[in-house]
Amino acid sequence: MVESPVAPLFRPREPARQEEDQHAKHYSVQNTPGKEPSIPGRQSDIPARLDRLPWSAWHWRVAIALGIAWVLDGLEVTLVGSVGAVLERPDTLALNATQVGWSGSLYVLGAVIGALAFGRMADRLGRKKLFLATLFVYMAATLATAFSPNFAFFAACRFVTGLGIGGEYAAINSAIDELIPARVRGRVNLAINGSFWLGAALGAGLSLLLLDPRVLGPVWGWRACFALGALLAVAIVLIRRHVPESPRWLATHGRHAEAEQVIAGIEAAITRRHGPLPPVHDAVLVYYGGKPVPPLRDVVRLLVRRYRTRSAVTFALMVAQAFFYNAIFFTYALVLTRFLGVPEERVALYIFPFAIGNALGPLLLGPLFDRIGRRKMIALTYVLSGIGLAATGWAFMSGWLDARSQALCWSAVFFLASAAASSAYLTASEVFPLEMRALAISVFYAVGTGVGGFIAPVLFGALIETGSRGAVAVGYAIGATLVIVAGAMALKYGVDAERKPLEEVAPPLGTDDE
Repeated sequence: MVESPVAPLFRPREPARQEEDQHAKHYSVQNTPGKEPSIPGRQSDIPARLDRLPWSAWHWRVAIALGIAWVLDGLEVTLVGSVGAVLERPDTLALNATQVGWSGSLYVLGAVIGALAFGRMADRLGRKKLFLATLFVYMAATLATAFSPNFAFFAACRFVTGLGIGGEYAAINSAIDELIPARVRGRVNLAINGSFWLGAALGAGLSLLLLDPRVLGPVWGWRACFALGALLAVAIVLIRRHVPESPRWLATHGRHAEAEQVIAGIEAAITRRHGPLPPVHDAVLVYYGGKPVPPLRDVVRLLVRRYRTRSAVTFALMVAQAFFYNAIFFTYALVLTRFLGVPEERVALYIFPFAIGNALGPLLLGPLFDRIGRRKMIALTYVLSGIGLAATGWAFMSGWLDARSQALCWSAVFFLASAAASSAYLTASEVFPLEMRALAISVFYAVGTGVGGFIAPVLFGALIETGSRGAVAVGYAIGATLVIVAGAMALKYGVDAERKPLEEVAPPLGTDDE
């Protein structure tokens, strides 16, 4: 690794589009007079070494070990969606539709708070410590959910489960982007975020099997579903132990010897399989400015001043996708049972086509985010999914759809919406500097999900309680409008981050070379 406390040599390949990038040229670390920074700035070739690596079995292991977080989230959300009607039975928890909606909102609230708390710690303590700690929180809470005696205990468990999942989003998205080569970062990030729907399919399958009266039945089956989710988390802990700390994070925190050891180990593992690696040009260096954990006031200032346009776009994307998804998915079972006559024990059957459409969207469309570009693909997927939601809502209100055709329409709409939602997390994770990356992800996830995700399940639960198709269709129209507006903002103000190193998209804090 090449290191030297001299002027940085890294230069962007082309001028950035955003006005804040011009302001960034004048930002530098201000140290107290007479005092040296706690961690001196250094140059490093680690980003270039990571970005030049060929895709390998090592990358597959990292993607699977970290991406499993979205499988867990999908499992949790789908379980509540699939068993929502079962939990209304008098021989289970005897919930009403509003309480089912509140349990979903409390899960989202927990995820918001968890993202903020654990996100800050991920920037301060490291990605690996946090993606292990948050997994333990999830595991304990989802196991406790299986033993819920009443709504209060169930709601509290859902809240704590959300804490763990929210923390996962910040630590995992940071680690993924910092370990994956720039040329494939978009497709990999989308595919991993889209793995949420593998968990959704798993949750649907578990509920369908275990709620069957010939197996466990409704009274005990829903409890077994949550217990098996905790068992899955145990297996994930064993896999994640072998994922290294982000060498970019280590270098930022002045732990250059550890960073060199990690990157050398990665290179050695890939060389054994793929042969000698291409050399790194001496001029491809990044300067880390010696400010590894900026104070919160500096983070706020950066978000609202230097990166204000990026912040506005990211916020819009997060709010729109959160409302879009949580409005529909947390109350999907209630729509099927109350309006379309689906028996409660067969709800999971209609989750499968919905999950398949969602899983295929990021997988098939993801490569286009690297080839065609971020702005165009984000705008396309957001706007088209909004149009599809509005059309489906109109058909639902008019009574043109039965349960099967409704599920097929949702599958088509969410083929696009899943790629759109995944691109929101991709945007949050790559357009802000490494030193504040996890916290930035947390802030936008928390604010966006808090506004869109917390309100939507409660709102739709209340709309469904009215028994009016028209009332529910109004909720769908609100979601459609939000995603169309967000897509238009991304097209005009988004960042062309495709195939660029993270340090080119957002230079490290403390650099004063521009």
